[in-house]
Amino acid sequence: MTDFDVAVVGSGPNGLAAAVTMARAGLRVEIRERADDIGGGLRTAPLFDSEVVHDICAAVHPMAPASPFFREFGLAARGVELLHPSIAYAQLIDERTVALAHRDLAATCAGLGADGDRWRRLMEPLVAHSTGVVDFILSGQRSWPDDLAAPALLASRVLRHGSPFHGFATEEAAALLTGVAAHAVGRLPSLASGATALLLGHLGHSTGWPLPKGGSGVIARALADDLVAHGGRIRTGAPVTDVRELRGTRAVLLDVAPKGFLALAGDRLPARYAKALARFRYGPGAAKADFLVSAPIPWRDPEVGRAGTVHLGGSRATMLRQETLAARGVPTAEPFVMLVDPAVTDPRREVRGRRPIWAYAHVPNGDTRDPLPMIRAAIERHAPGFTDTVLAERAVTAAGLEAYNPNYVGGDILAGAITLTQSLLRPVPRFDPYRTPLRGVYLCSASTPPGPGVHGMSGYWAARSALRHEFGIRTAPVLGPAS
Repeated sequence: MTDFDVAVVGSGPNGLAAAVTMARAGLRVEIRERADDIGGGLRTAPLFDSEVVHDICAAVHPMAPASPFFREFGLAARGVELLHPSIAYAQLIDERTVALAHRDLAATCAGLGADGDRWRRLMEPLVAHSTGVVDFILSGQRSWPDDLAAPALLASRVLRHGSPFHGFATEEAAALLTGVAAHAVGRLPSLASGATALLLGHLGHSTGWPLPKGGSGVIARALADDLVAHGGRIRTGAPVTDVRELRGTRAVLLDVAPKGFLALAGDRLPARYAKALARFRYGPGAAKADFLVSAPIPWRDPEVGRAGTVHLGGSRATMLRQETLAARGVPTAEPFVMLVDPAVTDPRREVRGRRPIWAYAHVPNGDTRDPLPMIRAAIERHAPGFTDTVLAERAVTAAGLEAYNPNYVGGDILAGAITLTQSLLRPVPRFDPYRTPLRGVYLCSASTPPGPGVHGMSGYWAARSALRHEFGIRTAPVLGPAS
């Protein structure tokens, strides 16, 4: 038997958000984490040097300041400082051409020449309705939106920018938005990638694309501290191999992918539901490279050195081809690469001239190739001499990412293919996608709506469902630091 009302399996951002929500409702909560430290995709650790920390998975967090969960939770009041670069993201098109998305919308438009006014007309209404847009998308579209303009603004724009007919006159504007669409890690163009581009793209001009001061792990620690302060407990190095190990708790919330749930539940799931889970589609993989360098990246264009996130993707046509090939399982030598130099935004991440560099390449699911040569070559193309600054480096293949975190099936860091249908109906078509056929067992991972990103909403919505069905609690608990 257990002394806890609720067991949460997994301490990623959604598992932590679910645990905090349940504990704030007055329940006794325990998290079980297989790894030796908490955080899932929010881990920060030294890799090569005890003084220089690297973000092991996520590094930049556009959804953190925008998410309803974190808005109420209040990261700043808990000592989490979100730092904003003046340039949210840069798109490197060729050796001479760069497009920049400043946090300031007017500055961005000024840099896009003939497309400046088109970019303003695209983004300005979304920025004006940013809270409504974010809340609508993160609701999982299962409730009536508070801002009725939000879905209308999105629908009209997604239909255009999720298709080949983007309407931009210049390569700079077309590539700039396509680089954001590539965050959907799948076939381009698509309606789902268009929605991704509009959501993340407009956030670059509103709440921003910030980095947490000190690394992503500070967000996980803030959540864990709140859980413990409200009577919760976290057990690390405590894997769960069967849901029956958690008998005695009234609710079990699983921050796991469908593949993991099938392994935990065994033959206890109804055959129809199990088959639906088995049909869940995973997207292309990410292959990770970490570098310890002795100097800032020597970009050909110094302005790129002010960007918090850099997309090494080339032209729009190149990205459409490369991302679609990866989605089809075809390996290429020049994949889309996303890079972050954290010390650009958080200078304290550089210690005595040594600084971390973070990069992902989009590759086929399960790819076993070493990404270091591809990523290094992509950086060198735009920053000659980069290799000379490298003091240490390491690679994690797409297949290796799954070994690190089983939720990243085949290296799919988004916990499921981002298609229009699967975004709405993940992991299986159910009005309440968090509730499973097993009594008291709920899914709360990014494989449930609203999907990937450090926003905590999958965990929050799963916890709200469990509170209603298992405990009869219909009033949302207060999450703020003063409560």
